[in-house]
Order: sequence, then C-alpha cells, then structure tokens
Amino acid sequence: MQSPRRILVLGGGFAGVHAAMALERRLGRDPSVAITLVSRDNYFLFTPMLHEIAASDLDTTHIVSPIRKLLRRAMFVQGEVEHVDLVGRTVRVCHGAVLPHRHELPFDHVVMALGSRVGWFGTEGAAAHALTMRTLGDAMALRNRVLQCLEEADSECCAAIRRALLTFVVAGGGFAGVETIGAIHDHVRGSLRFYPNLREADVRMVLVHAGDSLLPELDPRLGHYAAQKLTARGVEVRLAHKVASVEAERVQLSGGEWLPCHTVVWTAGNAPNALLAGLGCPTERGRLVVDAELRVAGQTNVWALGDNALVPDARTKGFHPPTAQHASRQAKVVADNIAATLRGGRLRAFSFRTLGQLATIGRRTGVAQIMGLRFSGFFAWWL
Repeated sequence: MQSPRRILVLGGGFAGVHAAMALERRLGRDPSVAITLVSRDNYFLFTPMLHEIAASDLDTTHIVSPIRKLLRRAMFVQGEVEHVDLVGRTVRVCHGAVLPHRHELPFDHVVMALGSRVGWFGTEGAAAHALTMRTLGDAMALRNRVLQCLEEADSECCAAIRRALLTFVVAGGGFAGVETIGAIHDHVRGSLRFYPNLREADVRMVLVHAGDSLLPELDPRLGHYAAQKLTARGVEVRLAHKVASVEAERVQLSGGEWLPCHTVVWTAGNAPNALLAGLGCPTERGRLVVDAELRVAGQTNVWALGDNALVPDARTKGFHPPTAQHASRQAKVVADNIAATLRGGRLRAFSFRTLGQLATIGRRTGVAQIMGLRFSGFFAWWL
C-alpha cells in the first residue's frame, strides 16, 4: 500500500489554523493524504482582543478555541518547530513539557505559517524588563502586574515610590499599543475606588509613539482623533518619541527624559521569524518571497502565508499587508493550490482587498475605517 502524501502546516495562528481547516475541507476525506498541524500552543488565540483580557473585561475562554476541537480529521502535534530541512523534507519539533524530546516529521508539502516574533530593535533593557502583548500569557501577566502595582501603591509603606508604581508606559502607537493603553487606563481608573489611599492624580499613563500620528495603518484624521480622546482622558501621548532604554524601575525616552516606572509594555513592532533565514530561500524584509499562488520562490512543495510571506498584490503593484484578514484568506488559497497540485488541477492567484480596520480606545469609544469610510466614537466601538 502506498504511503499517504504528507502535508505539514507549521503554526497555530490565523494563517496556520485556517490553512489546516481549509485543507481538511478539501482533502480530509482522501485516505491518500495525511494533514498535520504543528503548533506551540494547543489552542487558537484571537489576538485582536488580548487587551480585553489584560483589562479583565473578558475571560480567557472567550478568545481561545482548542485546536483539537477545530480539527476533525487532521492530526495535531503540540511542539516547538526547531528546524526545517527542505532538502531532506523533514521538520524537527521539540515536543513535551514534562519530558522534552524531539521528533523528525517528514513532509511532501509544507506550509510556513509560523508568525513573527517581538522586534526589540536594539532597545537597551527592553527584552529584560518590558512586558509584551502577543500571547495569552502576556495579557495575563500584564493584568497581574497592574493589580500588583495597585496593591503595593495602596500600602503606606510604599508612599515614596507610589508615583512610579502607578506610572504605566506603552511603547508603540499602532493598534496593539492604542488598545492596550486604553484598556489598562479604564481598568486602573475603574479600580481606584477599591483602594482608599490612591487618587486619580497619582496615576500616570504614557503612550510613546515614534510617528507623527497614532494608528498609522488608518487615515491620519482617525489617528489624531484617537490622540485627542486619549489626551482628554488623562493619557500622555508622546508623538515623535521612542523608548530609548528600559530599566527595572525607570524608562528613558529618546529625548533623554527619564520616567520612574515599574510597568513598560512593548508593542513597538515585530521582527521576522528567525527560522525563515535558515531555509535557504529568497527573503525580503525578512519574509519569504512567494509568487501569486503563495509558493515560495524556487520551490514546488513549500508554501508560505501571513507574517512569513511577502505576498505580491497585482492591484497595487505592492505587497499585501500581513494582517489576520489577509492571512485567513490566503489559507484558503494555499489549501486550494495544494489540492490542485496533488490532483493535477489549476492553481489560482491570491487576490484580496482589505475590508476595514477597527480599534478601540477605551470607554466604549473606537475608530474604524471600512471600505474607505471613516467612523469614530461609540458607533466605531460598537462595530
């Protein structure tokens, strides 16, 4: 009996999970095909709502879905991808938390959907002292840090360092940064009534952004609106500034100013996944160069999407942004094209136009840009 053709999907984010689900729909009933998804976590995380976990607005179960429930026919392996050998057609995975060990998983087709990593951009002390907002653990760690700072600041013995305990700095004014500062601002202000020794004047929220406007992905007018709303609520918006260095009890801005601070949240950008550079395939901006059908340049059985791929956009002559709505749709094209490759069909090119982008900025207020139209205020938050 001929062994099944093996398809490995690497990564459990929007790109990877949607690719595995789409492959199931197209090939799951074919006994000559074996589909396997490899992911570090055994759940799919809806990352756009992480800030609501940090602010205790949602329970963790509201934004996670067990991968084994999402996949009906595909196999699932929980583990860390350590190496991809395109010549030998194997992937090395470190598996097991109690007794860690390694597996060599063979493949006939591999889908690179490993996502990105935190980009520290050489900022001194950031990796050691700053919190991030990429995983469920990150959101819970931020929530716990905020509550810990409130508890300590309320104690009389900490009166001398109360200002530093109640100063919260967020680096990065994109979607993650704006939504994070808005969420923890509401969370802290709403919690003060339970702490008799704390006053609103003791709390300091600082949003640091290198650009001239918040939310650079949106129309500048929406970025200015977000800055005005946050400023009106007491958030210090520092535009055209960067976090220069981070220490355990203070942070330095690019202008040389030091802020006493025990909580710094880093949302200032992402870096390419380190595994991509070792594949021996063409990369640009740290991402794999792919054709319109999402095949990696020079390969016939290697596919990439999401944060791992530089996907050409024939309409704009540029590249598709690595957002969740693009990744989930690229996943369907990858599944179609792998099925077509196995069955001798015709491949199709990926084409998609962004439907819209939305961000919340706290207190039931948001900004949105949908199909070229701009919205702000309560209606945008409701959307």
